[in-house]
Amino acid sequence: MIKNHFTVVSFYEFKNIKTKYLKFKDEINKTCIDYSIRGTVILSKEGINGTLSGLDNSINSFLLLLKTLEFNNLDVKYSYSKTIPFYKLKIKIKSEIVPFGNKVKNPVDTGKFIEPEEWNKFVEDPSVLVLDVRNAYETRIGKFKNSTDPKTTNFTEFEQYIESKLLNKKDQPIAMYCTGGIRCEKASAYMIQKGFKNIFQLKGGILKYLEDTNPENSLWENECFVFDNRVSVKQDLSPGTYELCKGCKNPISKIEKASFKYEIGVSCLNCFDERTDNQKKNSRERQKQIDLHQLKGKAYPFDKLDTYQYKKIYKNKK
Repeated sequence: MIKNHFTVVSFYEFKNIKTKYLKFKDEINKTCIDYSIRGTVILSKEGINGTLSGLDNSINSFLLLLKTLEFNNLDVKYSYSKTIPFYKLKIKIKSEIVPFGNKVKNPVDTGKFIEPEEWNKFVEDPSVLVLDVRNAYETRIGKFKNSTDPKTTNFTEFEQYIESKLLNKKDQPIAMYCTGGIRCEKASAYMIQKGFKNIFQLKGGILKYLEDTNPENSLWENECFVFDNRVSVKQDLSPGTYELCKGCKNPISKIEKASFKYEIGVSCLNCFDERTDNQKKNSRERQKQIDLHQLKGKAYPFDKLDTYQYKKIYKNKK
């Protein structure tokens, strides 16, 4: 575990909470503010989904709150970071906790779970189709060995992939995985709805697999994209080597940063030719303000705060 760290907790639970989520939003928002927690929580009538970060005691207090709200079957993953991996707190009400066009009738009726310790043996069976449910910008920086990449740009496109590529495989064993498990639950529920018979999914997703698996025995290749300021994590769940292009929000490697098309805070080789001169001008102005704040040693909204700085800012908090 990283010393002087922030705890990062990713969680979700599919549960019919009807109109309670409106009340839950206020309680969750208050607790996160009281305990100086940052990140994102999404609530809908079908459950809860979120990733939050804070000091250990703060995260423990938040998880206790979720128990009082009767989220008793949460899928929870932990990792750690030296700097706070979120800039702000967002509590959102959505029609779905993970978007899939509202086409899943029963998100609780999912594929069979494969525990992380059983995953390697299961997917090494040549009859099993190992399917990555994530998007192309995620699979580009890491995936499981011998897995199939659907090359989608967003999760809602996965339905089209099922319809065009998988309908003739309804009897084949299909083992799916995603970052934390939630997209697999929604996708597998849809596939069962469409008549697929042998659907399996990695319980807890890649993050739980990396948390529970010795790197020497891991079938994971390279790094895993995460939806926070760390951008990616390594096999041991420490922050990875990728950065996020502020122009297009794509992960970029150290090699890609060597391109003449890369400009910090402005563009990379993925978006240099797509962004307008005005967009680049606005991005340069934003980056200029960030650089000035750093030069003067002042805090700014996009500051990467360590635990000492964070405690200093929130010294009057719990």
